[in-house]
Amino acid sequence: MYALLRTILFQFAPEAVHLWTMRQLDRAYTITPIRFLLKGVYQKKSEHLHRTLWGIDFPNPVGLAAGFDKDAKHIDALACLGFGFIEIGTLTPKAQDGNPKPRLFRLPADKALINRMGFNNGGVDAAVLRLQKRKERIIIGGNIGKNKITPNEEAYKDYEYNVKALHAVVDYFVVNVSSPNTPGLRELQEKEPLMALLHKVQAVNKSMPHPKPVLLKIAPDLTDTQLDDIIDIVAATQIDGIVATNTTIDRSQLQTAKERVEAIGAGGLSGKPVTARATEVIRYIHQKTKGSIPMIAVGGIFTAEDALEKLHAGASLVQVYTGFIYEGPGIVKNICNALLQQNKN
Repeated sequence: MYALLRTILFQFAPEAVHLWTMRQLDRAYTITPIRFLLKGVYQKKSEHLHRTLWGIDFPNPVGLAAGFDKDAKHIDALACLGFGFIEIGTLTPKAQDGNPKPRLFRLPADKALINRMGFNNGGVDAAVLRLQKRKERIIIGGNIGKNKITPNEEAYKDYEYNVKALHAVVDYFVVNVSSPNTPGLRELQEKEPLMALLHKVQAVNKSMPHPKPVLLKIAPDLTDTQLDDIIDIVAATQIDGIVATNTTIDRSQLQTAKERVEAIGAGGLSGKPVTARATEVIRYIHQKTKGSIPMIAVGGIFTAEDALEKLHAGASLVQVYTGFIYEGPGIVKNICNALLQQNKN
């Protein structure tokens, strides 16, 4: 059923399709029988799926990655599809349009996407108002970044603002310095600036009532030496975990024609081509730290087997994005069913 729908939807521009499908899902949510039908079809509930991490009880370990619902506009409708948690953002203090369109591209031969959205969002304060009004109770992560016009030496001010604004309406934070689509942002992944930034984020977080877990989202393009630096930084700043990984700038594994890839141009690659590298990063950090750093895995998860591979490599939770687009809303329940089956074996 979804395969046919996907064939039709893939005839249209990706960003336009995203907006259209979210509008339809929001409308469906407002119709009570359809809302209950969606929950009945896509949600899987079992005490064996629960995961407790950072003192948070996740009803299942499958989340929606940041970037899909940047502005927290569709939380209630998406919550019907079985996710254990939803990560919003990346949010910035001020609203910004992001990069010029077109900026989202499909690579069906690779089951991949290339995006150069550029942190397009309506600003953190607008998202806070929406989160205050949501109806569904679902765990929310707040993925935060800096505005494009903010120089790196003042980036900490943007992250501090985001933490203060979101603190009462999210369950955990993710510091995003690994997107390839904001000029100079990945320079903040270097050891000294990242250490300084996370210390400031932690100071603000701990000054608030009931501090929230703080995670760092890292790129798949880091070397082992850079991953060692990340491990040192996590220990020094006492943040709570890592999200591994963001999109990649590597194009070496693609089946799509080189001319097509070159015509698309810059942007972060997500989907199947990231599967192996994301798992490698998780396994490296898990083995190096003897499992002491909790991780959320994201990157090329399309099947239950992909999710189980990430969990076996050392992740505690997983997130989907590109796999959700290619495989459809049944992906969450499929993964949950596989986890339950594994528990029986």
